[in-house]
Parts: sequence; structure tokens; C-alpha cells
Amino acid sequence: MSRLPHTFGCDGMMLAGTLDSAPGSTGLLIVSGGNEIRAGAFGGQANIAARIAAAGFPVFRFDRRGVGDSEGENRGFRHSAKDIACAIDAFRTLAPQVGRVVAFGNCDAASALMLASGAGCDGLVLSNPWTIAQEEGGEDKAAAQAPAAIRARYAEKLKNPREIMRLASGGVNFGKLTRGMIQALRPPPPPSSLAQEMAAGLAGFGGEVRIILATADRTAQVFEAAWDRHDPRIRRCEGAGHAYVEPEHRAWLEAQLLEILRP
Repeated sequence: MSRLPHTFGCDGMMLAGTLDSAPGSTGLLIVSGGNEIRAGAFGGQANIAARIAAAGFPVFRFDRRGVGDSEGENRGFRHSAKDIACAIDAFRTLAPQVGRVVAFGNCDAASALMLASGAGCDGLVLSNPWTIAQEEGGEDKAAAQAPAAIRARYAEKLKNPREIMRLASGGVNFGKLTRGMIQALRPPPPPSSLAQEMAAGLAGFGGEVRIILATADRTAQVFEAAWDRHDPRIRRCEGAGHAYVEPEHRAWLEAQLLEILRP
């Protein structure tokens, strides 16, 4: 196994990528979310790539236009389908034995893959998809308005003895608590236009799909409120945060990836 930096073209711009080589004929394409560089938060994606490649599957990561080491203008995840398609071409050129490509995206990278109907990949692992349309405000505002997210947050607090002591000793702002409880009891908001677009895009994809949710992550909670929570493609990592930073959560994520990569 070796790690090879690489540049490739996309609409006249040079994009930066990294291949973790391995002999397998199924490869993993990691699509970064937000404005994250291809190493991922705290180097998480680079670490995942090394371990997946050690298991025999080549892995390609890249910076989309305007992010990290790549040229061009950062136009956001809604306009990244071409970047993903060019990355797949580069991946297949560098690892010509790869016949099947599975893409993994977290947050708005998952959304980008859904909007693009898989962007030419053969399988998808969609983690904590971002469903908050820009016109609806930022993550904290939208999460605060999602009753499911509020209920999940209170449920976590009630499991914490320190929070119970705060409540019993009067260390809680009861006005804020009351407002939160009223929000939690409201019916869920209608699905955002973005969630509807993502559902339509995913409906046009014929390959294997796995939707994985970190249950302690607000982005995942907002997604679940806008989606069919009984979707058989959903798998949940109990107690995990957005980036699966705890060792047991990281191991769970890698197991999910390896399971879909193996024939």
C-alpha cells in the first residue's frame, strides 16, 4: 500500500487528489463535506483511507474546486457534481483495476451525491445528509426549529446525572426550558425543498445505498425529521457525533464502509 498525491483537470481547473493504493477491484471515493479539505476533520478521512486501503480496497480523496489545494471558485455542494465525476475518472485512471466505485460522503457531501443521483458511482454511503435549504437559515436555527432534534437533545440530557442535578438544584433557566418544551411538542415542519430534491435524485440511482446516521448529531436529527425514519437503508450509530471521532464510533463507520465494499 502507498499514498500518492495527484492532480487532475475539471473544467480547465486543476484539482488535488490523493490515492491510497490497494489491489482490490472495488474502490472507495471519499467526497468531503462543507469546505473541508480532503484530509477531513482532524485528519479523519486520511485515517479512514489508510485503514480501508490496508483492508485491500483503493481509496481516492479530493478537494473540490476552490477548496484546499484545488484551483477555481468554491460554488458549494450544489454545484459539485462535475468535480465528483472528474474525481471518479481520475480514480479509475490511477487504479485501472477498479471496476466498482462506492462513494462515501458526510453532511453536504452526502447531499451532493443524492442530488447528482450518485454521480456515476455504483454504491453510496450517505452519512448525516444535510437537508437544510439555504433560505431556511443556518444549522443551529434550523435544528432549534426541528422538534425531533429538540426531543433528542432533552433525551440525552436526561441520561446525564449532572443535568438532573442542575434541574433539581434550580440551575436551569426555566423560561428557556419551557420554550424548548413548547417547540418539542410542535408537529414536525414540512420537508425542505432541498430534502425533496435529494429524495428525487436518490430515486434515480439504481445501485446499493446505505444511509448512516450519528444519533447525537443535530444534522442527522434534522434529516431524520424530514425523511422516512423507517427507510430500510438507514443504519444508526448510537451516541455518535457528526464526525464519528470516538474510537468505537470510528470503528462502526469503517465496518459499514467495508461491508458495502466487500462482494
